[in-house]
Amino acid sequence: MARRACDGEGLLGAFRAAAAGLEAAVDEVNALNVFPVPDGDTGSNMMATVRAALAEAEALGPTASAERVAAAAAFGALMGARGNSGVIASQILRGLAEGLAGKTRFNALDLANALDLGTKAAYGAVAKPVEGTILTVIREASAAAVASAERERTIDAVMGATTTAAQKAVTKTPTLLAILREAGVVDSGGQGLFRLFEGANAFLTGDSKVSARLPGAVGVVAAAGPAAAGASAAHQGAPPGAGMRDAAFGFETMFLAQAARGKPLDVDAIRNHFESIGESVLVAGDARAIKVRIHNERPDEVLSYALGLGELSKISVENLDQQASDVRETRAAAFAGEASSAPERDSEGGTPARDPAFDAATDGASNADSRVGSPPLAVVAVAAGEGLAAIFRDFGVQKVVYGGQSANPSTGELLEAVKGVDAREIVLLPNNPNVVLAARQVASLVDRPVAVAATRNAAEGFAAMLALDPDKSAADNAASMTEAGRSIQSLAVTEAVRDATVSGRKVRKGQTIALDPDEGLVAVHNDPATAVLNAVKKLSPGFELITVYYGDGGDLAGTEALARRIHDLGTGAEIEVLHGGQPHYRYLISAE
Repeated sequence: MARRACDGEGLLGAFRAAAAGLEAAVDEVNALNVFPVPDGDTGSNMMATVRAALAEAEALGPTASAERVAAAAAFGALMGARGNSGVIASQILRGLAEGLAGKTRFNALDLANALDLGTKAAYGAVAKPVEGTILTVIREASAAAVASAERERTIDAVMGATTTAAQKAVTKTPTLLAILREAGVVDSGGQGLFRLFEGANAFLTGDSKVSARLPGAVGVVAAAGPAAAGASAAHQGAPPGAGMRDAAFGFETMFLAQAARGKPLDVDAIRNHFESIGESVLVAGDARAIKVRIHNERPDEVLSYALGLGELSKISVENLDQQASDVRETRAAAFAGEASSAPERDSEGGTPARDPAFDAATDGASNADSRVGSPPLAVVAVAAGEGLAAIFRDFGVQKVVYGGQSANPSTGELLEAVKGVDAREIVLLPNNPNVVLAARQVASLVDRPVAVAATRNAAEGFAAMLALDPDKSAADNAASMTEAGRSIQSLAVTEAVRDATVSGRKVRKGQTIALDPDEGLVAVHNDPATAVLNAVKKLSPGFELITVYYGDGGDLAGTEALARRIHDLGTGAEIEVLHGGQPHYRYLISAE
């Protein structure tokens, strides 16, 4: 019998089945890595995110409403999100939770609307959305859900249409993205999303069959027709907290506001108003409650406007002029790493009743006053390998989070690290393109400025640390540190794990490949040393120092021998060898 409504228990069952569907396909999704490197981890990242979501939802028990199950899953996914694919999946669940807010049970139209909101949230999480990715899959799947709900009005039909559309969208991704077409694979994140939908659909329909591997999972994708026209408009804009300027003078006003009955808060309008009258504006929350922080010269104007929003609490006004001299004195101490930090851990006792962003932001509200005498600036960095981590500590990084390729730290782990650092502002160095989105999520979840310097590897992170100015704000430092990181040249050297075509060149399994920071192929050879030498020859001239960080597959003696051969190329640069200990990559090489 067709299902016309679903309650919390049914939604939880669908979540369990979706997780099981993805779990069975983790290796399949990991194998769809565009580049033939041994760290294809999209499936693992999505699975870790989904497990975190499911654990939070299951903690409610079988009698919870659909609203509570969806909200718990969204919160768990946000805290457990790993990698870009995991962050986007968490945003899809956030949209789902928004669509099911206030509903004990939901019907087909409710589900379709929730999926559409998931699409909007996913696009909004990416500054420059790219079609031919998981974004395309959720957009086309949610569009099919809406069309089905308007036509057939059963949840079974909506999920069936969603799953079919997702599968079709995945097979089409190579026509939209040349790099997929060249590698002979479909988009891995999109494939993971399809497997989630497939599992949920099997639960709702009672069909235990799972479709065969999609074309492109192995082998070469057949040529397809023209790329689909017209991607939907994407939500633009940086996450809350990005681009904040350091307000050296004036007042810092902070408060919590809860909406008056029948008068929901317009978060965007409130943020726009405060940005028009102040700087360093943070507005986090939802239509029910928000956390606000603003710097300006007139706290009376801030509170006068705030009084019209609803009930205010935890109001604080600080005179930044009085703190200015202390700030200048303590910045140097913070830069030198003299300040002590005491890690603190949240106790998440149950499911949040409000938007996770609001709850995470307000976790630190009671500690805001305690940061008055804290160091003004600190750096948190992600590092893969003890050697790289030790170098970051030598640079004065206050907290190192272990992770990288195939072990991306979750949003929750990064958030915990940030909360454990005693500083008024923080710069976060992801040192991996696949960690940037999770890092930016953290910036929107805390009650102090956290700015992300989008470093792509540890070598760029070290260059960024050299550009750190303790007298500037986190946001200003993030901009200059990103620029400093991009000013160097770097290479990552590893072994191909399968045959592939990369940057138009054939690569065979077992060959050594050298990749640039954007994973473009620079050199390939059967002999590792020859591959490295060929890659170094292709670097733009003008550098004075080459540093070789050796990791898995490398050792000191062999790296020193390689350094001598690099020196013999006649570049005139000094060659330095350091232990990085990074997994998967024999060498990380920088030239500056």
